[in-house]
Formats: sequence, C-alpha cells, structure tokens
Amino acid sequence: MKHYDVAIVGAGIAGASLAAAIAPFVSVVLLEAEDVAGYHATGRSAAFWSETYGGPGIQPLTTASGPALRAGGFLQDLGSLHIGRAEDAPAIDAFLAEFAGSGVALDRVDPHALVLGLRPEWTLGVLEASSTYIDVAALHAHYLAQAKRAGATLLVAAPLQSAERRNDCWEVQTGGGPVSAPILVNAAGAWADQVAGRAGVAPIGITAYRRTVVQLATDPAAPETLPHIADISGSFYFKPEAGGRLWLSPHDETEALPGDAQPEELDVAIAIDRFEHVVDWTITRVERRWAGLRSFAPDRLPVYGFAAESPGFFWFAGQGGFGIQTAPAAAALAAALLLGREPDPSVAGIDPARYAPGRFVAVA
Repeated sequence: MKHYDVAIVGAGIAGASLAAAIAPFVSVVLLEAEDVAGYHATGRSAAFWSETYGGPGIQPLTTASGPALRAGGFLQDLGSLHIGRAEDAPAIDAFLAEFAGSGVALDRVDPHALVLGLRPEWTLGVLEASSTYIDVAALHAHYLAQAKRAGATLLVAAPLQSAERRNDCWEVQTGGGPVSAPILVNAAGAWADQVAGRAGVAPIGITAYRRTVVQLATDPAAPETLPHIADISGSFYFKPEAGGRLWLSPHDETEALPGDAQPEELDVAIAIDRFEHVVDWTITRVERRWAGLRSFAPDRLPVYGFAAESPGFFWFAGQGGFGIQTAPAAAALAAALLLGREPDPSVAGIDPARYAPGRFVAVA
C-alpha cells in the first residue's frame, strides 16, 4: 500500500486544481475512476466565464478567479447579453438589483443592436461585457501538469471502492490498487455523496442534474462578434463557436443518477424550438449533441472543508456548472483550509465559512 499525505478522489477540474495548489507542500495522489481525467463534467463544459453565473453567492469566487485565468491565457473576450421580452422587465430589474454593488459591470442595451435577426419581441437587454470564453481543456491540462511537476501522482482507472479510517489514516481500496493518506479529499463531482458513503461519511445531499448542449450550423452563420446570449428567465443560452457554428442549450436541469450522461432527443428538440423563437435564422444542420452532469448541494453553493464528524475527510464538491470558472479561487480557499495556511491574497476577502460542510444536516 503506497502512502501519501493527501489522496484526492476525482481528477476533473476540482481535483486537478486542488492537487496543483497543494502538491508543492505535501505528497498527493489523484484517484480518477475513468481511463482519462476530466471525462465527465470538465470535458463537457460549455466553456464560458461569467461573473453573474451561479448568482451572488458564486460571483466573488468567479471574480477572484478572473486575473489568474486571464494571466494564464485561458480567457478570450466574448461578452454576454441577457435578453428578455416586455413581460420579463421585473426579472431584468431583479437581476440588476441582485448584482448592484458587486463591481460587475452590467449595462442596459438595445439587444437588436448586437444580434442581427433577433425577433421583435425581444426588446430588453443587459450586457455583461466582462464575460469570456474559457479554454477548458488547456486549463485542466495546465493544472494536471502543474501538479505532476510538483510531484503529484495521477492514477487513472482507479475508482474508489472503499475507504476506512485506521490509526489516523485513510486506507483506500481502488481499482488501481490500495493507497493510504491521513487526508482524503472528496472531489468526485456527481459521485460525491457515493464516495462519502463508501468512506462511511454521512452524505450531504449533493444531487446531479443533466444539462444538454447541441452544436448547430445556421444560415446566416453565427458571426464571431456575437456575444453569449442568455434568456433572463433561464430557458436557453447560445454562443458562437469556431467556423460559424453555434452552441445551444435549453438550460435544462433534469435530476439524474451519476453516470455517463447522454442527451435526450426531447431536450434537443426543445432547445431548437426555443432558439427558433429568438432569431429568424435557419438551422441547416444539427452537427453534435451531448450532455453533462452538474452537481449541486441543497443550497446550490459549493462545499469546501473538513467534515466535522469524520476526521481527515475533506469536501471539495457541489460546484455545479461553475467549477471551471471559479477553479483558481476555489483551489486557493480549499488549499488554505486543508493545509492550515493563510489564504492566498486573491481570496483573502472571501469567507470560506460560507461554503463549509457544517452548514448541512447530514442526509440519512
């Protein structure tokens, strides 16, 4: 049995970013159930960074992550346009009020000036100019490489089968062989509650939801200058991709068991129908379709910290669809908690207690 200081379950963006943050100080093993890291949520992200995405409870993490993501070359200007019809005016007002004083620049605009072919009824617009693309694959690879350079070990095809606390250490049985570590980190995304159960730790109610995305070819082709477009009521979003393609989602949230999520034809049809009620473009081809799982805690905020009743068990989960855009700040906060160090200055103004697992009553 190989021994490490920290064993991290899950090598998606959460596990990889945390491994990169702590590997310079402690020995780390990353345990990935799949044959490649980032196969599920990380590899299926719609890949944009928006300070308003996830709400005010997530915005400080996103904003704090922006400088590191930009400095690393992982962001590309995009902009996000939140649109609505006349009946959506209260939702527009509430959205602006929600982020008042946050420092996020939100400006009322005429959406027709930004979207050629927008149907007449879409009269309301709020531009979030700071939104960008994220190069998710490059960011994930960066964290894995950074962790490796600092001495971390990645084990793939090594799903956690069981974990038992003995002599102040977790003895972990995996598909890739046994390992032990005083600290066991649960960064397993949609599988977080399952991992907790296999370690004898009370789950906290993290639930997975399926999200569908389709890639379309349209006439006219999506211009490169098109911002990310989102319905203020949350029924769709779409954004341009290379070669004039478009990525479209019906913004679906269907509760699902952890697994290899696949798109449902009904969700694809709903997405297309909603899109056709927004612009007068013609869809010439549906080129790709896929789905991913987004996992949330009951209050839809992430969970960072040690489980109070389970020594050495550290939660780093419940990051929904915002785990990539908040990765630098989340890893910095979690690393400080895990190592008992002062937090990095980039997150010094964020109270980690807001995301502590102790806020939940254990789920039976």
